[in-house]
Amino acid sequence: MKPELSIPQMTRAEQGAETEATRLIEMIEGALAAVAVRSEEVDSLEATADRIERASRDLASALRELSRRRRISQDETE
Repeated sequence: MKPELSIPQMTRAEQGAETEATRLIEMIEGALAAVAVRSEEVDSLEATADRIERASRDLASALRELSRRRRISQDETE
């Protein structure tokens, strides 16, 4: 019988970064579809750009928080 490998649980910061990255990917895929359709709905494209901009900032913030927490954790183990 093989011993079970335990998969480490993600921290809240890791979960947050993953969530924001997934959200941004979904928005980018939606933007790609909107470009391919060549819709005349300029307002819709502007709204999509605004959402992607906000999601990008949210992801950058989540990644900085994850970096900060990992740095603290690393400093504690040294």
